[in-house]
Amino acid sequence: MIISIGGTAGSGKSTIGKLLAEKLGWPRYYIGGLRRQKARERGMTLAEYNKLGETDPSTDFEVDEYQKELAQKEDSFIIEGRTSWFFIPESIKIFVTVSEEEGARRVLKELQESDRRNEDSELQTLEDVILSHRKRIESDNKRYQKYYHISVYDPANYDFVVDTTDLSREEAFARVLSYIQERLR
Repeated sequence: MIISIGGTAGSGKSTIGKLLAEKLGWPRYYIGGLRRQKARERGMTLAEYNKLGETDPSTDFEVDEYQKELAQKEDSFIIEGRTSWFFIPESIKIFVTVSEEEGARRVLKELQESDRRNEDSELQTLEDVILSHRKRIESDNKRYQKYYHISVYDPANYDFVVDTTDLSREEAFARVLSYIQERLR
């Protein structure tokens, strides 16, 4: 079984993915991390890399091919990525969402603690992060519509949707785990 996790920025996708991988003893693949690494290799932020992707499809195609290959080689794993549900259609598709403000608050807190995200430049305030997230959604929608004719933020594309706005990490994870356990039966 393959579990794909998509969703909005700051929703807790990575936290849920890590906890699921730990609980199930499965490998976890993080497409956002791979894209951030590719951006760093070019001396860019993720926002700049996404913008480049609007005219250079190779920035998406490279990681998308990687996802397809994983699905052909491995049987049980967790993968976090906005297009993972599309490239691994046999996966159990989880969508994690959060309100715009709460997602931005979580990301800002993480950036203030340690800027490992390579998210965007000059993210100092909640408003900066909200604006950055809006630009990211716009870029994602533009790229994925252009290249694949899909909407990665449409919850209808997923098997299970959880809104983590008012949930603790533990509560969000418990809801997803409960759904996965039902599917494993």
